[in-house]
Amino acid sequence: MGIFNSRNNKFRNPTGAVPSGTKIHFKIILERNLKCSSAVAILKDDASGDAVVSGMFWCGMVGDDCEQWECDVELENVGLYWYHFELDTCYGKRYIMKGFGGEGYLTLTDREPHFQLLCYDKDFETPSWMPGGIMYQIFPDRFYNSGKPKEGIYPDKKMQSKWDVIPDWRPNEHGVITNSDFFGGDLEGITLKLPYLKSLGVTCIYLNPIFEAYSNHRYDTGDYEKIDPVLGSEEDFKKLCSEAEKLGIHVINDGVFSHTGDDSKYFNRKNRYPANGAYNSKESPYAGWYKFIEWPNIYNSWWGFDTLPEVEELSASFNEYINGENGIIRKWIKAGNSGWRLDVADELPDEFIQHLREAVKSENKDALLLGEVWEDASNKESYGSRRKFLHGKELDSVMNYPFRDAILGFLDCGDGREMIEIVLNILENYPRPVIRCLMNLLGTHDTERIITLLAGERQNGRGREWQAAASLSPEQREYGLRRMRLASGILYTLPGIPCIYYGDEVGVEGYKDPFNRKTFPWGNENHGLLEWYKKLGEMRLARSCLIDGELHEFGSAGRTMGYIREDENEMLLCVFNAADHTIHFRMPPEFTDGTALLDTNIDGDELIIPRDSCAFVVMDKTDIKEIKKEEPISETIEEEQ
Repeated sequence: MGIFNSRNNKFRNPTGAVPSGTKIHFKIILERNLKCSSAVAILKDDASGDAVVSGMFWCGMVGDDCEQWECDVELENVGLYWYHFELDTCYGKRYIMKGFGGEGYLTLTDREPHFQLLCYDKDFETPSWMPGGIMYQIFPDRFYNSGKPKEGIYPDKKMQSKWDVIPDWRPNEHGVITNSDFFGGDLEGITLKLPYLKSLGVTCIYLNPIFEAYSNHRYDTGDYEKIDPVLGSEEDFKKLCSEAEKLGIHVINDGVFSHTGDDSKYFNRKNRYPANGAYNSKESPYAGWYKFIEWPNIYNSWWGFDTLPEVEELSASFNEYINGENGIIRKWIKAGNSGWRLDVADELPDEFIQHLREAVKSENKDALLLGEVWEDASNKESYGSRRKFLHGKELDSVMNYPFRDAILGFLDCGDGREMIEIVLNILENYPRPVIRCLMNLLGTHDTERIITLLAGERQNGRGREWQAAASLSPEQREYGLRRMRLASGILYTLPGIPCIYYGDEVGVEGYKDPFNRKTFPWGNENHGLLEWYKKLGEMRLARSCLIDGELHEFGSAGRTMGYIREDENEMLLCVFNAADHTIHFRMPPEFTDGTALLDTNIDGDELIIPRDSCAFVVMDKTDIKEIKKEEPISETIEEEQ
């Protein structure tokens, strides 16, 4: 049974992150020969350093050789806590610290890994429409060109004459990469393709930046108040949101608030705008938005790129412009969006994010605020401080790169048990409202295309010349398509919301920017992969346990990863085979009369799973007379060479 396990409610109830005011019951089980005379649970507040110390009571024997000690702790203060147990034994002081899988182990020192507990605001709520859905990320210029004439476009922007060419990647005559070529994808084009997105089961569209900017990626904002003319107009955006809503699809925007473009009406380094920007005059209304070291040419910029001057987010003027009653956040929610994804959220001050959340929720309490955080957002540190993203007053949820790491690690020769540990650790650390809305992903505009990453030659630092010429061989592509099915099967069944990066579902290839931002290959899709994604979407939208069900690891070992998703209505067994041969996987007894999904092959009490394949079996809990609540056990896996 073990000494303690933070993920088992026999030892800690409730498990996971807890709302403020929750009473938590702790139990430890000790060998009698330790002769423990005193035990305490110590919870240290990460922010203040103060410790909550709770004495544990002896609560009787467990069998002939063990005893149990218990206590209750109630946390009122929101924050991150680190905890362990301290024992007085016949051998002196001993400590219970955190090991693999949430297991506690005895040690001589408390300077080893602690257990984590996040206490979040008891009033924290996240959007009701997100759980159980499917997100689709669109790089607007590259999705679909409606053919609608483009007006008011900067003359130094290049419009590509063909849709299916590689984006410009070479430096210009001055040795500068400008990202100023455009393919004409627009908002009207997205509207026209809403039926396609609906066929995938999409419930939320995440748009990369759509506001006026010089570059095609638009992270160098020129005017937050205006849709980029290459994409269309504000009326086009309103129409997109309105038509999407009719199909049950929400639209969220990319909010880039840590910096602007130097070629913007706020900075105006290139004098493109008629009014003075901060670069033109110290009297500009935007002068206080930026930190000049030596005006006007030396200033703080994002990661040293002088085309992206950093903003002073806590400037009263900037905060009012973005988050005020008539600010940018509310303007675009009023126009029809259902929330925001915050670019580089870990580079925005907590106070600014709090103001931004207030603006979002004041305009629409069910709107989404999602943050770009690449690490564990519950204990993330940036700029010298621990962040409060998930405490209930800032983000609703985050982009879930740790799950991506787990999926890719598993496919890249990782051990299934070690990879599922990454997933379980996030589920233990994050608040339940956050987990419901996690943006789970395989690829984005910041990463290589997933099929290239899974099947292609490693880039190994090679430059754009090599990347531009590289493509998958027929053998690599066949392998990549199989691995894509496996990776997406995991993505669609983990807690949170799966997000498709446009074109991944039809096999678009490419290394890093700009090769990962090619145009969608309309008319040249891989229909086999596309049909797989549609079937995954159908399964996901039909299964209640994938909305907010628990996840229990089952049978993960070596090149196999398995888990069960479960709610009050049903259980879904999910097994993934990353080996290069077929496996026989023995199911839990309660699934032997279950229903096989997506061509899963059941033979008696075993699943027959080919290489690079998934297996899904669903069981209606009303059909089970007695559901065993035993802890998951490792299953024997029989292999066929």
